[in-house]
Parts: sequence; C-alpha cells; structure tokens
Amino acid sequence: MSSMPAAARALLDSDALAHLVTLNRDGSPQVSVVWVGLEGEELVTGHLRQQQKLRNVARDPRVVVSLEGTRTNEHGLREYLVVHGRARIEEGGAAEHLQRLAYTYIGPDVVFPRIENPPPGYRLRITVERLGGVGPWNE
Repeated sequence: MSSMPAAARALLDSDALAHLVTLNRDGSPQVSVVWVGLEGEELVTGHLRQQQKLRNVARDPRVVVSLEGTRTNEHGLREYLVVHGRARIEEGGAAEHLQRLAYTYIGPDVVFPRIENPPPGYRLRITVERLGGVGPWNE
C-alpha cells in the first residue's frame, strides 16, 4: 500500500483498542487485543514476553488488525477499520514502545509497564497490504 489515508491514520493514532488476528499452526485464528501505534506506514505493537501471537507470526507472517471507530456513517453503521498485512518480529524496544502508547491509552502521567527493569521484549512491525471495513478509508 502506498500511503495510509488520513482517516485511517487518525483512528490508528487514537485510543481505539486493536484486535490482532494471527494464524495458529492448525490454521485457526488466534485473536488478541493489543495497543497499536504507527511508525511511518507500519503498525507497531509491543510485547514484553514471548506469546502465542509471536510464535504464530514467526511461522506465518499474515495478520489482520481491526479497530472500531467512534463515528457512525449515514447508513447508521459504526465505522471500523480492517488492516490486512504481514508482520515481522523485532527484538527489543517493547517497554519503550508500550510507554509511548500508554500516554494515549491510559493517560499523560502514567508509567508503563509498572515493573522495574522490564525485559526488552519484542515489537511486531506490520506492513499494510490493504485496508477494509466501513469508513472513509474504504470508499
């Protein structure tokens, strides 16, 4: 995808929780609620420890992320964004990334994660292949 539409970028920069779907070994979906941020044209999530979603991405990089918006369109439908992409795992930087996202998701004075010396963790970097859902990004 060449450039993310401004309306999609605004929703991704908001405090909307994201649903990250990865594929289990048997092909079934695994869904996690995550905080998501944008770095350039990529979506980025932070994870302090190895989890099923990371094992899934290591095996199969295809992911889908969905977010519910706050606007209702002229047909009475709540807007939502669906991002189809490919993820890659980046070691380290999770605690710093989660701290930046915590300012949006929790508040301006928060310290997160609330543990001393958090592990370096992992970041998922998601390259956007296409957008879907209901909203101005899909018109």
